[in-house]
Amino acid sequence: MQPLWYRNSAVYAVDPVLFNDSDGDGWGDLRGLTQRLDHVRGLGATCLWLLPFYTSPFRDGGYDVNDHLAVDPRLGDLPDFVELLEKAEEIGLRVIIDLVFQHTSDQHPWFQEARRDRTSPYRDYYVWADEPHETDVEPIFPTVEDDVWTWDEEAQQYYRHVFYRHEPDLNLANPRVREEMYRVMAFWLRLGVSGFRVDAVPYMVERAREADPAEDGRWLLREMRDFVSLRRPNAVLIGEVDVPIDEYDDYFADGQGLTMLLDFWLNNHLFLALARSDGEPLARALREQPPPPRFGQYANWLRHHDELDLERLGDADREEVMRAFAPERSMRAYGRGIRRRLAPILGGDERRILMAHALMLSLPGTPLLYYGEEIGMGDELARPERLAVRTPMQWSDDAGAGFSTAPPERLAAPLITGGRYGHERVNVYAQTLRHDSLLSKTGNLVRTRLGLRELGLGRTRVLDVGRRAVLALRHDHEGSTVITVVNLSADDVEVKVPEGEGDGLVDVLADTGYPPFDAGTRTLGLSGYGYRWLRPRQHLVG
Repeated sequence: MQPLWYRNSAVYAVDPVLFNDSDGDGWGDLRGLTQRLDHVRGLGATCLWLLPFYTSPFRDGGYDVNDHLAVDPRLGDLPDFVELLEKAEEIGLRVIIDLVFQHTSDQHPWFQEARRDRTSPYRDYYVWADEPHETDVEPIFPTVEDDVWTWDEEAQQYYRHVFYRHEPDLNLANPRVREEMYRVMAFWLRLGVSGFRVDAVPYMVERAREADPAEDGRWLLREMRDFVSLRRPNAVLIGEVDVPIDEYDDYFADGQGLTMLLDFWLNNHLFLALARSDGEPLARALREQPPPPRFGQYANWLRHHDELDLERLGDADREEVMRAFAPERSMRAYGRGIRRRLAPILGGDERRILMAHALMLSLPGTPLLYYGEEIGMGDELARPERLAVRTPMQWSDDAGAGFSTAPPERLAAPLITGGRYGHERVNVYAQTLRHDSLLSKTGNLVRTRLGLRELGLGRTRVLDVGRRAVLALRHDHEGSTVITVVNLSADDVEVKVPEGEGDGLVDVLADTGYPPFDAGTRTLGLSGYGYRWLRPRQHLVG
């Protein structure tokens, strides 16, 4: 049953609208994704995170849901989803999906009924007010929405929306709304998903607090965990929880709440470390971070489908990262983050991109990769807001990038063409043919990482190796040790492994060939942007 499968897993995030179009209509679909699952598994991923595929106007990438129990016709139907699950199971991939219950689309039948009739039971599915009033929440997109209240002429009241005005907030204090949520969860669990990435968790908890203020909303997370565990014991709840780290324990709820937290704290300090070419911010963040509960886990990533949100940094540190990686206003989003993909952020330098992947993959927790990062895809800053990092997957140098045979004007999003990151140069097919490509080396990192169970299951300590530019970590699990060292600077360096922190070290993976570890001087050499993962010789098998 593998109840702790998620602790030694690699998750690959896919937007099905933008991954592969099987029928030539310009939209990626579930059948197209199923056809490409071997790419995901070949990369080393063991779990697929499927971004929204529900019926939706797609004004917010599918997070504006019209029907949580149906596949949008442009993406297929339920039999297509079942076929995807069957193929995924056959090749050893689990599937998790987005649970979007903080809000719905304003086109959802619930909201349409609510606005027509004040006496309808659906009225209390949402949050209404005769006059706007102060709340503890602010607009998520302050440069787009200046308030969380919008007047509805038909309802003759204001409705609340933490996100866009076309996404009214659900009222999770209402038990009927929670019943609807559990009905949705039961449906997809019964079909065979391995869990949910729960969207906008703090705002769900904020509404739940209204039902029982003494519990501070955490009762909802425990209730959700119990519901999932009773129906599929090895299913997980991965929470989007961008809060200060002293609140993390509230969301784990003593091991009875969320299974995993997306670790914004570590992610923000990783980019601060990259901006400075200095491992110290990340080492400090690791020391300050609270450990997860016994069966809990953090999830780490470099980029995903949203902006690179830097709110966990102080103002000065955030601006330092912005200056380094988003020097132009067009590269920034909502005053708090960066709307670029990893490759452009790091100047297209493959050595540095691989180093960043080695760095993320060496962190304690479960790694998450966003589609296209394995080949160094670029962004399209001409697209608004977060859409800059949401472009079709680049499979080949064909006219439609191997994504679709539809003409350009019918594509769900424009292809990146021409220049450094155009699909003519950056694509899966071209990199598959080269053993030294970014795709090949990233896959090698992922697969090797899965073989080093100490990184996902063990305890991790920061080692002082005498160079601030180098982050060195020791990972221990059941008497076995792995040491990872990553050089964040462009300069060649030599580091010294402290006495007692690993004897007879042997490389398991490195960016290039290095002289063996010198047991006498305890020194390791690293090239600029180099990385080495090592084991004590006695821990090697065979």
